[in-house]
Amino acid sequence: MKSQTIRRWSVIHTWSSLVCTLFLLLLALTGLPLIFHHELEHLLGDAPELREMPADTPHLDLQQLVLKAEQHRPGEVMQYFGYDEDERNGVIAITAATAGTDPNDSHTFMLDARTGEAVAMPAANGGLMMTLLRLHVDMFAGLAGKLWLALMGVLFILAIISGTVLYAPFMRRLRFATVRHDKSRRLRWLDLHNLIGIVTLTWALVVGVTGVISALSDLVIAAWRNESLSAMVAPYRDAPPLTERAPASQLLSIAREAAPGMHADFIAFPGTRFSSEHHYAVFMKGATHLTSHLFTPVLIDARTLEVTAVGDRPWYMDALGLSQPLHFGDYGGRPMQILWAVLDVLTIIVLGSGLYLWWGKQGKTRGARA
Repeated sequence: MKSQTIRRWSVIHTWSSLVCTLFLLLLALTGLPLIFHHELEHLLGDAPELREMPADTPHLDLQQLVLKAEQHRPGEVMQYFGYDEDERNGVIAITAATAGTDPNDSHTFMLDARTGEAVAMPAANGGLMMTLLRLHVDMFAGLAGKLWLALMGVLFILAIISGTVLYAPFMRRLRFATVRHDKSRRLRWLDLHNLIGIVTLTWALVVGVTGVISALSDLVIAAWRNESLSAMVAPYRDAPPLTERAPASQLLSIAREAAPGMHADFIAFPGTRFSSEHHYAVFMKGATHLTSHLFTPVLIDARTLEVTAVGDRPWYMDALGLSQPLHFGDYGGRPMQILWAVLDVLTIIVLGSGLYLWWGKQGKTRGARA
């Protein structure tokens, strides 16, 4: 009975690994440079660079920046303003043909907050890093690609669990970390495969689970829109279409009063998927390293500039907010980036050695049959 159980787990491990391995290799290879995307953007010249100006140069107000952004992209409308922690004098602007345009069809650039001058952001509009990100996130297949990668992530988690179950009886015959150098090449690779797999176990589970959550981001956001956002804008359900919009100048100060002790991360303009047809939505974040990834929406009437709702954070939005930076090792600065990169390389070795071991086993089977 025990041998039958091990055999079942072995089948689960073999096929869950085989089905997802090629896609996981793609994710591991594209994920490695994405860990250092900030550094690589600067190295490749894709990072925006603002002009040197006196430190006390005042910033334009928000409405002036909106007008500058619309002048830079005539015929397009504002979708979002975002704030980059690395560049306090820059505001990230996202415009598109309509407020509801798909994010992949939008145009992203930076505005110098002091002058309103537009600065290109190649990495956000089809540069090398964006290409790698799209491959990593959805393989250029949109929601279908994300859901497929989520399935591959679930199979990866199943492969990790089944591999751990199989490792326990395997190690009863050998001391931990034993690599049998005096045996055949295949046995040496089997020992290395098992050793590296068990060493990277916790990290692989973390990356696998956070990857699945991130891949389901479109569904998570849709759930938030259908539940939380719909409840917050319910009083406007029968309101006439918005024909006149109040200037955006005071949005940040209004949001800070509504959510004291928090800072703005991005502003969603009326008609986008993070707001409604009648609201500005200012997404506020906490001041600590952990809470800076948790967002609280402040909805402001786009005609009167009255705060109509300060949203609670559903657990699934918190899970999404915490998962994405953890997936890429963005929590602990450079040491964590280096650790994530080393573990990523080790995972590539585990995936490659798994394929090698399976192919070698098939060769032996074919030889025995012959």
